[in-house]
Amino acid sequence: MRRAAFLVVMLGFLTPVGAQRAAVSNKPDTPFKLATFEAAGKTRLGLVVGSRVLDIAGANAELTQKASVAAVRIPGEMRELIEQYARVSPRLYQIANYFKDAGAAAPFAFDLDKVAIKAPIKYPYNLLAAAANYKLHAGEMFAPGSPQQQAALEADQDKVDPVFFAKSPRSCIIDPNEPYTMPPGRNIDWEGELAIIVGKPAFNVTEAQAHDYVFGYSVMYDLSDRGGTGRKPLTGMFGGPNWFAGKSGDKCAPFGPVIVPKEFAPNPPHFHIVTKVNGVVKQDGNTANWIWDEAHMIRYLSSILTLYPGDVISSGTPDGVGAGRKPPEFLKPGDVVTIEIDGIGLLRTPMRARTAPATP
Repeated sequence: MRRAAFLVVMLGFLTPVGAQRAAVSNKPDTPFKLATFEAAGKTRLGLVVGSRVLDIAGANAELTQKASVAAVRIPGEMRELIEQYARVSPRLYQIANYFKDAGAAAPFAFDLDKVAIKAPIKYPYNLLAAAANYKLHAGEMFAPGSPQQQAALEADQDKVDPVFFAKSPRSCIIDPNEPYTMPPGRNIDWEGELAIIVGKPAFNVTEAQAHDYVFGYSVMYDLSDRGGTGRKPLTGMFGGPNWFAGKSGDKCAPFGPVIVPKEFAPNPPHFHIVTKVNGVVKQDGNTANWIWDEAHMIRYLSSILTLYPGDVISSGTPDGVGAGRKPPEFLKPGDVVTIEIDGIGLLRTPMRARTAPATP
């Protein structure tokens, strides 16, 4: 009996280190989301499992110590994490698998509702947004029977290219739950959209290759200024609306709350999107109804410019926007806009009135 016990102990010592490390799976067995959050006065990169978020740096250190796995350096910022995802993803899978049931005592585990969730990426190099990428939305924005409405209803992704506009990432992106301060006299609208996050440099990518360049998905509010008072008229040189003024206003891109890596998302990315104002449903759509799908959008954009890891493609909004209603409806101070995408999460943006500057 003693000899058998001795042999068991010796076999444990002789087991190769690699075999011991294999005990913690580095496969995507436990789905997770990625977040940027603030807790205890510190901004952290987080791995969301269920209702808890793990501080990746703390969980990584604990895993290295407790599970006898090799040390792996993980970036502390989302864009850099995306750039290095091929290298670090096996460790993230290990963290999710090992700590999926982390208890309240774990110093690196936090309840999601007790931390401040930030925009996932601050800031991407590019934020590019699709215009009129749902036929019903395009139809509601143009006069019935007009050539523009007819073109929208007959649009074929293989025959015509999409239309995109850019928002400034640094000036436009704000955090979930951060109030938007409404300029006086303007007609501010709601537009809930699926955000596609780019995973690696992409230039002249074919449609067949496009999904290989996707990192994951999030939620974007393409907050839109539909006109109103307080601005000078456009010069007569250009017809139509001023897209820069209407789409690129300061803080006009609420973003978040998390990113779902594509390995945990449906392919093709068919997501249900619901936008509410004060709890009342305004938009109820599905990305299965895009005019230009993910592959066509990435093919087109990468034919114009290089997309970089962490870049955001806001994919267009379903019908039900305020400007498309009869009569039109717009937001007012005190309103709360929520955009929820099944499998990703809920993005909340309160509307706030601009306060007058104090008089001297």
